[in-house]
Amino acid sequence: MKFISWNVNGLRAVYTKGFGKVFESLNADFFCIQETKMQAGQLDVHFDGYESYWNYAAKKGYSGTAVFTRHTPLNVSYGMGMEKHDTEGRIITLEMERFFLVVVYTPNSQNELRRLAYRMTWEDDFLHYLQDLEKQKPVIVCGDMNVAHEEIDLKNPKSNRNNAGFTDQERAKMTALLHAGFIDTFRYLYPRQVTYSWWSYRFRAREKNAGWRIDYFLISQALGRQLKDAKIHTDIFGSDHCPVELDMEI
Repeated sequence: MKFISWNVNGLRAVYTKGFGKVFESLNADFFCIQETKMQAGQLDVHFDGYESYWNYAAKKGYSGTAVFTRHTPLNVSYGMGMEKHDTEGRIITLEMERFFLVVVYTPNSQNELRRLAYRMTWEDDFLHYLQDLEKQKPVIVCGDMNVAHEEIDLKNPKSNRNNAGFTDQERAKMTALLHAGFIDTFRYLYPRQVTYSWWSYRFRAREKNAGWRIDYFLISQALGRQLKDAKIHTDIFGSDHCPVELDMEI
């Protein structure tokens, strides 16, 4: 099975930049999207052979997630079941026969880290949510998790130390998630490879490849033997992020 995850930074905008062609060329079983920035009815997006599920933020033009799937889920849920976290459209969970697929758009800690305290609460609650799912069956997590875990995961670690996405606190939460039994699939397969998935729109960052790896596929350790490959599609444009891929034998 092929899984794709892409923060499109506004689906309506990327739709005019050839999103349909990218979608078809990647030919995924599951195509997961973050930061749709949409409300219901604002864009009619359908692909033959796919069902789609959407989680919209209460705030217009903000956040939002979606997933297109060729495989009908047993159940679909939205959010963590916690009101304090579930108004921004950040999580969709598909229960499949052999695994859960969780699409997530993790909150950004923002300028001057004004949302870092909330982010820490989110991280703890999200880990507990995943652990509760794992009690039932293995979990695949994908999305923009808004953290570069190690120094290899961003171009300028020294100058970005303690900026949003590279604080000690955020990195420690990712470490805790991995220690809880999840595998960072790309880093597991390519421990020394420097490849980024996000570039600022400022300072010609993408042209200079001054990027960050903040888009992930994590899997339960129970799925480790079924991992085939993980890819980062740096040749695909249309957003400040590029798509990331997971290939599994399921």
